[in-house]
Amino acid sequence: MVNALTIDVEDYFHVQAFAGIIAPDHWRHYPLRVERNTYRLLELLERRHARATFFVLGWVAERCPTLLQDIFSAGHEIGSHGYGHQMITCDDQKAFRADLSRATSVIEDKIGTKLRCFRAPSYSITAKTLWALEILGDLGFEYDSSIFPVYHDFYGIPDAPRFPHYRVLRTGARLLEFPPSTLRISANNVPVGGGGYLRLLPYRFTTWAIRRINHKENQPAMVYLHPWEIDPDQPRIAAGLRSRFRHYQNLQTTETKLSHLLEEFTWAPMSETLSNYESRIPSIN
Repeated sequence: MVNALTIDVEDYFHVQAFAGIIAPDHWRHYPLRVERNTYRLLELLERRHARATFFVLGWVAERCPTLLQDIFSAGHEIGSHGYGHQMITCDDQKAFRADLSRATSVIEDKIGTKLRCFRAPSYSITAKTLWALEILGDLGFEYDSSIFPVYHDFYGIPDAPRFPHYRVLRTGARLLEFPPSTLRISANNVPVGGGGYLRLLPYRFTTWAIRRINHKENQPAMVYLHPWEIDPDQPRIAAGLRSRFRHYQNLQTTETKLSHLLEEFTWAPMSETLSNYESRIPSIN
C-alpha cells in the first residue's frame, strides 16, 4: 500500500498556538528557521528515496524562493497552505479568496506550474466553513486535505468521512478530499496522522495504526508534519501551558520517528497516492 506523506512548510512563529501572541506584522522580527529545517527534511527524504507533498505558505515562498524551487526540482509535489496562515472563519469568504489567490500567484510564479492541492491552516475548513471548498473549486484546485474528522478546539468535523472521498460542489464539479489519518475506536475517531499526534503517541502505536488502516481497512494512510517539528533548538515563545505543551513536547523525537516510518512503509505525494486507487473513491454531496 502506498501512503501519503505531507509537510506543511511554515515556521514556528506561524502556528495557531501562538496566534494570540505573535501578530503577522511581527513575524519579520523572529529568526527564520523554516529554510534550514526543510532542507533537513529534503535530505532525509532523498536518503530514503521517498517523495512527499509540501504545502507551502505563500509568505515563506516569497522569502525562500530557492527552497521552493529545490523542493520542486527534487520531484516533490507542491501545494498551497494559503499565504498568511490565517484560520478560515465563518464570515471571511472574501478574505479567504484573496489570501488563497495571493499564495497561488506567488507559488506558481516561482515553480512555473499550476497548483492542484491545498491544505487550510490548522485544518480550519469545518462545518461552518465548507463554503471554502467552493472557492477552491472556483480557483481550479483538484485536491484538498483540510477536513480533519476529529473533535478539536481549533478544527475538525467529527462525522466527516475518514478516508479519501469526492466532495460534489454546487457547480457539479468534484473536489477530492484526503483527510489526515484516524482510527475508529469506541465510536470516536482517534487522530494518528502526524503532527503533535506523531510526537505524543508511542511510535509503536503509530505503526500499528498505519498497518491497520492499510491491511484491515484497505486504505492509504496520511501522515503530516512541519519543519519546526524537527527543530528542538527553536526559540521558546512565552505562551500558555497548553500551547507550549502542544508545540514543544517531544520535538526531539520527530526526526527519528519519521526516519523509521520512511523505512517501514511506502510513501508518495498525495496526488500520486490517490491515483493508485481513484476508481474506488466514493462521492458525497
